[in-house]
Amino acid sequence: MRLVHLSDLHLGYRQFQRTTPTGINQREADVASVFRSTIDRIIAIAPDVVVIAGDIFHNVRPSNPAIIHAFSQFSRLTQSLPDAVVVIVAGNHDTPRAVETGCILRLFAPLGVQVVDHEPRRLHFAGRDLSIFAVPELRGAFPSFDPDPSVRYNILVMHGEITGIIPQAIAESDRSSLSVAPDDLRAAQWSYVALGHYHVFRQLWPNTYYSGSIEYTSPNFWGEVAEERAARLPGKGMIEYDLDSGKRTFHPIASARPLVDLSIISARGMASSDVDDAIRANVARVSGGIEDKIVRQVVRDIPRHIARELDHKVLREYKRSALHFHLDARRPDPSRASASATPGRRPSLADTVRDKLWSRQLPSDIDRDMLVELGLQYLRQADDAETAALTTVSETE
Repeated sequence: MRLVHLSDLHLGYRQFQRTTPTGINQREADVASVFRSTIDRIIAIAPDVVVIAGDIFHNVRPSNPAIIHAFSQFSRLTQSLPDAVVVIVAGNHDTPRAVETGCILRLFAPLGVQVVDHEPRRLHFAGRDLSIFAVPELRGAFPSFDPDPSVRYNILVMHGEITGIIPQAIAESDRSSLSVAPDDLRAAQWSYVALGHYHVFRQLWPNTYYSGSIEYTSPNFWGEVAEERAARLPGKGMIEYDLDSGKRTFHPIASARPLVDLSIISARGMASSDVDDAIRANVARVSGGIEDKIVRQVVRDIPRHIARELDHKVLREYKRSALHFHLDARRPDPSRASASATPGRRPSLADTVRDKLWSRQLPSDIDRDMLVELGLQYLRQADDAETAALTTVSETE
């Protein structure tokens, strides 16, 4: 018996201000396109079981186009694989705060999809000798993770955190209410454990996996890119698992567009023209150019006056060419990391503001980069006002 495990679709996700000719946010259209190709791949694999471990939508109340697209794709899946078991659990992005509020995922039940959205349910499939324990986003005590001893195949599908697995910075930016200690999960007793919530593929034990998301939809997608690069992953994907042999296959899912993290520039001791040249050289090295790509250029140790003197006309051209071009200018700060005698670099106020704004959850219609830039702009204005005030006082004295 073979299953396919995927998670964190985040349909309806919106980012940046670019729209399609039909008026849909471009990143929302990107995610929809990737989901369509993912369904194509699942149909081609033709597994016996398909489990989706939460966060089907990015918001509790998704847009009508996102709902229609999800319905059509799930309908296509169940019609193409009429004998397959399809199970989805609600994630923290799918779960309304009020218990009495209905979950949008129930819309897919008439298609033959098994939807578990409010409390854990054990699904029995007697003709297949199969039991699936489905655990959605929970508030309060978690259940006892006990497999069914009467069947051959026991699958656990859960949306939540396994304590100590998800990096703290990522966990804090998108917290799940369900956090389970590894010993409580009893992974060895299950045929397979399918986890959702963490957006990067991760194997915990021989039969236990986070499949990761199918697109870059988290508050810190550059962090995901770095994690994937460090783990030598090809990017996003889904898992095919043979319950009889234990063979696992990771199927890569191509992102809708490249994410290009340009080489970091250290601007210490550089003039603005030198920084301009370094940025220009980095952009020139991008294979195929930066057109319609998501691009970030980090410049460290760049004083405020140097950043202001950069060639902003060229930077605007980069922003018009790319889907999104983000210049992440980080000012130098020689201060210590703590009040102790240990030397180090304490994050500047600008770094702190930037990190906080990047990590907090936002409504889908707010552009995160614009919010970060606005926050830093206010901070610069406050610095300028303070400098002007001190100058005035000094001249008066």
